[in-house]
Amino acid sequence: MDLPMELPELPVSEALPRLLAALREGSNAVLVAPPGAGKTTLAPLALMAEPWAQAGKILVLEPRRVAARAAARRMADLLGEPAPGGTIGLATRLDRMVSDRTRVEVVTEGLLVRRLQSDPGLDGVAAVLFDEAHERNLDTDLALAFCLDVQRALRPELRLLAMSATLDISQFVSLLGDCPLVESLGRAFPVQIEHRQRDLKDSRDLPEAMAAAIREALAKHPGDVLAFLPGWGEIRRTADRLSGVDAEVLPLHGEMPPAEQDRALNPSDRRKVVLATSIAETSLTVPGVRIVVDGGFRRTPRLDPASGLARLATVRISRAAADQRAGRAGRTAPGVAIRLWSEALHRGLPLQDRPEILEAELSGLALDCAAWGAAPADLPFIDAPPAGALAAARALLADLDALDPQGRITTMGQGMARMGTHPRLARMLLAAVDEGEKALAADLAALLEERDPIRGRDQPSDINSRLELLHGADHPDADRATIQRIRRAGALHRKRLRLHGSALPGGEAGPLLAAGFPDRIAARRGSMDGAFRLASGQGARLMATDPLSRAPLLAVADLELQGTEARIRMAARLDRAALESRFPERLRWVEGAAFDARAGAVLARRRLVFGPLVLEEHFLQSPDPGVMAAALATAIAERGLRDLDWSNAAKQLRARIGWMRRAEEGGDWPDLSDAALAATAPDWLAPHLHGRTKLTEAKALDLVAVLRGMLPWEAQRRLEAALPARLDLPAGRSAAIDYDRDVPTLEARAQHLFGLPGLPKLAGGRVPLQVSLLSPAGRPIAVTGDLERFWHGGWAEVRREMRGRYPRHPWPEEPWAAQPPPPRGS
Repeated sequence: MDLPMELPELPVSEALPRLLAALREGSNAVLVAPPGAGKTTLAPLALMAEPWAQAGKILVLEPRRVAARAAARRMADLLGEPAPGGTIGLATRLDRMVSDRTRVEVVTEGLLVRRLQSDPGLDGVAAVLFDEAHERNLDTDLALAFCLDVQRALRPELRLLAMSATLDISQFVSLLGDCPLVESLGRAFPVQIEHRQRDLKDSRDLPEAMAAAIREALAKHPGDVLAFLPGWGEIRRTADRLSGVDAEVLPLHGEMPPAEQDRALNPSDRRKVVLATSIAETSLTVPGVRIVVDGGFRRTPRLDPASGLARLATVRISRAAADQRAGRAGRTAPGVAIRLWSEALHRGLPLQDRPEILEAELSGLALDCAAWGAAPADLPFIDAPPAGALAAARALLADLDALDPQGRITTMGQGMARMGTHPRLARMLLAAVDEGEKALAADLAALLEERDPIRGRDQPSDINSRLELLHGADHPDADRATIQRIRRAGALHRKRLRLHGSALPGGEAGPLLAAGFPDRIAARRGSMDGAFRLASGQGARLMATDPLSRAPLLAVADLELQGTEARIRMAARLDRAALESRFPERLRWVEGAAFDARAGAVLARRRLVFGPLVLEEHFLQSPDPGVMAAALATAIAERGLRDLDWSNAAKQLRARIGWMRRAEEGGDWPDLSDAALAATAPDWLAPHLHGRTKLTEAKALDLVAVLRGMLPWEAQRRLEAALPARLDLPAGRSAAIDYDRDVPTLEARAQHLFGLPGLPKLAGGRVPLQVSLLSPAGRPIAVTGDLERFWHGGWAEVRREMRGRYPRHPWPEEPWAAQPPPPRGS
């Protein structure tokens, strides 16, 4: 096919001959050209005329719907065609304009993954072009890995081209087999960078600061304004603050209707202020822009480890993204980029945005890989999916019946992979059994894919109030644009379910939500209104005034993490009978005993459980005594063993066994540390608790006998010989040794030690012993671990002091040879 001669001369034009040559000689290449250079539109049209491209169409992968629409319309216009659908086609989640004449088809990244799953050989496709590959979206990485796998195994002639707006693309060159790198420096005019002196503390302050900066820029600089904001909420609030400016204020957001997007992208007779998200960063060219005002934030999906949920988080952009945004001001003339942050903060920004594969929830990727028949580790990813996130994703897929216990995809999983939506929503769609339920499931999936159509916090959580908005109901806080998007997405899901578009929803939302969110089935916890426990084990709350706060069971669709618990944002009532019919294999009757803190005792129950949720329970009248004893032992262990009678004799015996264990480096001596006793309580304690159910009854145990019973007879004999509880003294006396100290210690009055030349050795000298000498009044006067040395040294000073204080008591010069006073009454 010959290209029309009227194709414009754009900055990328000079690089196209080198690109064509690279793809004639090999299968892969990388094209680098700055934003606005024309690579998105001219590269596909140039490649379309190549001989190898006559065997099939060229797919151009775009990361965003807005960019896909704009690229397809621009290419059609260059070919003199009124709209996509002819030579240039367009396929997004909500639009499809493709015909038998289509040679270049612009598709969004998720659709390419779906196409690969249904057509692994990509029949009729000559090349796949990955536009803005440097953005490293999850679906782009996955589609590229699949395409490389196809090229390696089935289609060596398939051409793959990665196109990027940044020079930092060496990873792609390597991944594509050290392919040629074609660079187009383009033509860019100088852009003056201005930084604000003070940094915003929070993105919530952004609309006010952005509006002020835009007003100032309009007064000082010529040209249209392109302002970057993180999301729709900030765009709306900034637009509200720009009322009265002498310019047309136009939002640009991926969720806007196509006609409104076109207003922002098309030339205008009036001066324009375009308030855009990151979609205008690289993929789109907004004509007339000479001023960029950058808020410095973006929205990105992040995995929350505490809840296992993916949330859109507002984060600072990278320095690379800031440069991309600033470059938008210098496409047609010199411009200015105003950054609403300081130079100091800019130096601390990361060089690049982290790839989504390292941050996102990965159940969709894991399901797609399973359907593809390959483990993620065997596919050519630039960055391997993190092991922890991948394990969590597989666990969720197993919970959704998509993977079998061996990790292989099930028939249900294969059906889910064909649904083209998140695995949770796919499982919900496939759970619908009749026409009414399918229509309801389609509405639910569309609703959960989009933002909540009821604006504002602290709205009632019942999801049915949102569903009613789709079918004519009214609400003062309803977002009409969002409702329209949900309706369009719902029609798409109806089509996937082979359901007539006018089918009316029927049935209950709760069972369908439970199919897609089994880990978020919630049972009311205790008697407090709004307190729930999820099947995942996590706590969750509703406002006490919420109409669902007293429901026994809920199926929760949307959670927001708040501290250690989660706030339920959208849910539906769940009937127990529906739960039993949908999940018969997950419901179990279990019998067991558990400690009840209010009763201070162990109670035996028969329970109907769904995971950790208790749906029904009955007390058992004649429980197994062994089970009761084990439960009481466990409760005592969990309470730190403080409910046992730790008499001094029990403490001393425990300490003596501990010293023997250290002396013999373990040997056959039991570990009686707190941690070990707690961990083994069912073994050593439970046998002594038969017939007991209350904590107070545990106090009656003879703990000395219990601990002694943990030693064989020979060990008890060795213990008494090596570490006696008492030490014999002269004149028939004896004194206890305190082993429950850092060093075992004997306490005795000095006079009672007369005639004792030194201290005996404990455990053959492997356990130390010290003596605390007491005055006649029982107060310590000296502590020594070497009595013989003390008698011949320190005793002299003690003797001088004590003779004056206690003259009626003997203080001999040679106590080791002196006779101790006889015991009283002898």
